[in-house]
Amino acid sequence: METNPGPGGSQLSLAIDGMTCASCVHRVEQAIAAVAGVGHVSINFATGRAAVAFDSGGPDIAAVVRAIRDAGYDVHTERLEFAVHGMTCASCVGRVEQAVNAVPGALTTSVNLATQTATVEVISEAAAPQQLIAAIQGAGYNAERLAQNPDRVDRERQAREREIRHLRRSVLLAGLLTLPVFVLEMGSHVVPGMHAWVVTTIGQRESWYLQFVLTTLVLCGPGLVFFRKGLPALLRRSPDMNSLVALGTGAAWSYSVVATFAADMLPPGTQNVYYEAASVIVALILVGRYLEAMAKGRTSEAIKRLMGLQAKTARVIRDGEEMDINVSDMRLGDRVQVRPGERVPVDGEVSDGRSYVDESMITGEPIPVLKEAGAGVVGGTVNKNGSFTYSVSKIGADTVLAQIIRMVEQAQSSKLPIQALVDRVTGYFVPAVIAAAALAFGIWFTFGPAPALTFALVNAVAVLIIACPCAMGLATPTSIMVGTGRAAEMGVLFRRGDGLQTLRDARIIALDKTGTLTQGRPQLTDLVVAPGFDETEVLRLIASVERQSEHPVAEAIVEAAGARGIGLDEAVDFAAEPGFGVAAWVETRRVEIGADRYMEKLGLSIEAFSEAAARLGAEAKTPLYAAVDGHLAAMLAVADPLGVSTEAAIAALHAEGLRVAMITGDNWHTAQAIGKRLGVDEIIAEVLPDGKVDALKALQGDGCKVAFVGDGINDAPALAQADVGIAIGTGTDIAIESADVVLMSGDLRNVPNAIALSRATIRNIKQNLFWAFAYNASLIPVAAGALYPTFGLLLSPVFAAAAMAASSVCVLSNALRLRRFRPPLRAEMETAKPEDGLLAAAAYTPGQ
Repeated sequence: METNPGPGGSQLSLAIDGMTCASCVHRVEQAIAAVAGVGHVSINFATGRAAVAFDSGGPDIAAVVRAIRDAGYDVHTERLEFAVHGMTCASCVGRVEQAVNAVPGALTTSVNLATQTATVEVISEAAAPQQLIAAIQGAGYNAERLAQNPDRVDRERQAREREIRHLRRSVLLAGLLTLPVFVLEMGSHVVPGMHAWVVTTIGQRESWYLQFVLTTLVLCGPGLVFFRKGLPALLRRSPDMNSLVALGTGAAWSYSVVATFAADMLPPGTQNVYYEAASVIVALILVGRYLEAMAKGRTSEAIKRLMGLQAKTARVIRDGEEMDINVSDMRLGDRVQVRPGERVPVDGEVSDGRSYVDESMITGEPIPVLKEAGAGVVGGTVNKNGSFTYSVSKIGADTVLAQIIRMVEQAQSSKLPIQALVDRVTGYFVPAVIAAAALAFGIWFTFGPAPALTFALVNAVAVLIIACPCAMGLATPTSIMVGTGRAAEMGVLFRRGDGLQTLRDARIIALDKTGTLTQGRPQLTDLVVAPGFDETEVLRLIASVERQSEHPVAEAIVEAAGARGIGLDEAVDFAAEPGFGVAAWVETRRVEIGADRYMEKLGLSIEAFSEAAARLGAEAKTPLYAAVDGHLAAMLAVADPLGVSTEAAIAALHAEGLRVAMITGDNWHTAQAIGKRLGVDEIIAEVLPDGKVDALKALQGDGCKVAFVGDGINDAPALAQADVGIAIGTGTDIAIESADVVLMSGDLRNVPNAIALSRATIRNIKQNLFWAFAYNASLIPVAAGALYPTFGLLLSPVFAAAAMAASSVCVLSNALRLRRFRPPLRAEMETAKPEDGLLAAAAYTPGQ
């Protein structure tokens, strides 16, 4: 479990044991939602994880755990051991235990004074070892970790492997015990002479005795899990799929036992046994669960590979000595040495040395980046040929890689709007199935042909078995997991799961110009001075003022002055007016620089430059004006080159049938020139920063879904207003709260790629839901015997179990097809490979 800050409160992510179908998910969600302070809960059946958001205050983890356990399920826990130094008496033990128990996620603490150790049981991933050590230190003692537990990747892999091994053993045991039962009973019905051979060699009654023993072993061994979970759930009036299997197999076994040992209690003609149905059903459902476990492990491979990028150890310099320690034991401020070929353990800032670092896993750029003193490094990136030392600035959940993993996990745990229907249906589905089975039993027992009791039992059991809602529960989350994981491989992070569905419905794609359609690195291309002004002097004054600004245009002007060798002076009383311009004093001269509207606000006419401004605007250059001492002094032209992927991206959006709008603060002529070149459908120019929200509202006027693409910093209000906000990430600046989707590489071609993936994922979900719902809706009547009056056909419980298991495997297999999704546009960096980083912008295709 992880605790992360959420709006107004906290967010928790925890792994839950025991969920087997969609009704389990519904029941656990209801139990957690009833806990005081819980604002929202979402459970992913495929991963078995719950995301819980609290309204305010600290998370009441204990209450959430109690609610889960009261509902009949459990959470993953682990034991951590620490050496505690400084304890001298029993009161010390009490203080340490009290301090540790106060850490969120710590369940029990046992402190041994004699061995000076503390053993803490915590909810998996709830409390980091550093938190527990800090709590002990806060109580006045020193502590260090004794046992190095495997990291989360290893824990989850081991848990999955244990589950698969357990299911494999259960399947083999159930299969070995079931095979003789199946051969003896079914062989007697379908193989000529088999019945006579059984009667003459083994004996009919002896055959039943043997089937009773073997089937009882199946139900009390591999099949006991269904009864342990299903019957308590039934008693709590919250039945699940285990309840259906327990009822079905229990009814078949009980009826057969009566027929075997107390046949006189049954009406004549109904003294039959169905041991093979009970044992084969258990065996087949276990086979289905085994296949599900194997397939579900493949759906989360994106997260596994992301976690695999984390370094396990770090070479830390403490007290002048180098030592290799576990990354989980690192502290803020640690000095870390990174040698050639090693992964950077966590985020920090270089203090000594010089090297090139491959950051393709974050930015998608395959070219290594130079790192020297003062440069930031990101955990998980790969050092190339040099070595350097850096100071740790972020650890644990605060690192960039941890944020990326958390974003992907949150998206995978989210529920799409389409899931609302599934939740409503599955909440009532299992009780409805039990009612349908009871109704089928009653109808067949009352109106069916002889032996009516036999027909009633067989059809009721078939209804119970075939309707297990496993496929319903897997339909949506598996597609979300595979889809968001594939998106991460493309450099697209879905911060919110519902963005995956909303993006698919977008009809207009609105794009900010600077830094989105363009490279965001303007260049000064023209400088026209008014009569009576010197060009070099005017550029010196303008650059001196713009040196105080962080705007990209200001940087371009300062660079141009530097290229000409012009020395700059100090500007004082600098003031910026967003959307208009800047002003300051240079020596004794007042300098004001900005757009045409700024000059108009100052009462200065720009008529003298109108012809030149029109020409420059037609060339897609942005004109700016400068006034010196209250007189119009010059017009500058700045051009921001289009991004290398912009034209291809716009063409791809049009090919998808989408309208493209451009929103910019540039003047009308410049915006028209750029829009015409790109083929933009709608141009909204001369928009102030706070006017982008109004522009988006206008586009949304007819109920049209609008996606807005911006840089994620200046465009935060617009990203929040849009139906889907798509932020262009800067590699490390990924925690953009206003955005639904983050493009890590900044390659605009990932916008149509993300839309195409969104459509493919939703299409995949609909296919899964159709299969799951259509399967149950069509086969429940068949299992109940609806075809018997017309065609004389009945569905055996054995075939019902096989069909039920097959439905879940089909849903999982269909979801896994998304792993082969090919984006419509190949991204810029064709050389990036998965080993260079999962988040490379290149659309890597398996097999390449």
